[in-house]
Amino acid sequence: MNNADTSHLRIYIAGHRGMVGSAIMRRLRLGGYGEPITRTHAELDLTRQAEVEAFFARERPDYVFLAAAKVGGIQANNTQRGDFILQNLVMESNVIDAARRSGVPRLMFLGSSCIYPRDCPQPIREEYLLTGPLESTNEPYAIAKIAGIKLCDAFNHQHGTRYLSVMPTNLYGPNDNYDLNNSHVLPALIRKAHEAKERGDAELVVWGSGRPMREFLYVDDLADACVRLMEWGVGGGIYNIGTGQDVTIRELAATVMEVVGFNGEIVFDASKPDGTPRKLLDVSRMREMGWSASVPLREGIALAYTDFLKRYGP
Repeated sequence: MNNADTSHLRIYIAGHRGMVGSAIMRRLRLGGYGEPITRTHAELDLTRQAEVEAFFARERPDYVFLAAAKVGGIQANNTQRGDFILQNLVMESNVIDAARRSGVPRLMFLGSSCIYPRDCPQPIREEYLLTGPLESTNEPYAIAKIAGIKLCDAFNHQHGTRYLSVMPTNLYGPNDNYDLNNSHVLPALIRKAHEAKERGDAELVVWGSGRPMREFLYVDDLADACVRLMEWGVGGGIYNIGTGQDVTIRELAATVMEVVGFNGEIVFDASKPDGTPRKLLDVSRMREMGWSASVPLREGIALAYTDFLKRYGP
């Protein structure tokens, strides 16, 4: 990308209605790029190979942000294992291959920090990929994402494409999913704390022990990192995107309660799984390139809560 002349670029965002895709769209608009190419699921089913190939043959974008995926929290990942591996494998292979066949020179694949081994050293460096067993609760999803990374790498090696992969840490922000059956921990806590406050409850029930440590990144920070990598001409490899700082689930719950204004007691449900004990990304590659996250966790949670109230409040 050349910031001096960006309006002519044809940029396709797969998954533009999701949290990540919509954030990338906001960032592109702020950067003066032309209106991106988008399709709803009703207009283009990414699990249908013929539809995807016809779309790429017709539109021939210059850049692709592949943010479409079937995603969910620990319960959804653990109970819908077949859906998570199959749908993600099919979508990513259809898009990446159709992009290659139609001559798309640059593509960014959005992965996930769950690709890394469950018990690898902390903070997690990109080269730790495939050095140990995965966390069992989200193994199918992680395997699908690893396959997408390796497909990009293999096409770069065989066909001379310039497809790269980014591995964001736990994301939150506008357009997040607050469904308690399949959301991630932070949006679930926001909704639980809000509803507990509205009901006048005395306690907030949090899954697991509260001891696992997690890193959280405001989604607009991720979008900024993604666009910058494309602007810098990075054409391959894996890049961790995060803050480089983590908190315990107990600390996270306390911060959410403070932002929401719920003054009850935290109660942990030990019958629910904890997942990976700790998952902190090493973000030194991005920092060496001059990028770092800008939204502090408490400020980001306040912004997310404002978005929640706009969508679900009275």
